[in-house]
Amino acid sequence: MEKNCCCHKTKQRSEKEYKSLINRLNRIEGQVRGVRKMVESDTYCTDILVQVSAITAALNAFNRELLANHIRTCVADDIRNGKDETIDELVMTLQKLMK
Repeated sequence: MEKNCCCHKTKQRSEKEYKSLINRLNRIEGQVRGVRKMVESDTYCTDILVQVSAITAALNAFNRELLANHIRTCVADDIRNGKDETIDELVMTLQKLMK
């Protein structure tokens, strides 16, 4: 079985992919902590909203990277192996992301 395939709803990621995703999450976590400090220190609402918007953009970038990696590995491998139900799963996932 392919090392990168999505088996039993888990995936072994390459070191490069893992580090990239974790670095993004660490930055997002820092941004969220920063917003919390802003709230605790009574920062003006619009300044907080701008920072929350930056967090939203960072989360969207994380999702784009993760989705692209998923399509390149899991989805492509499953399609090559005749597992067409993966397409339905991808469509449902995209529908959830676009809410």
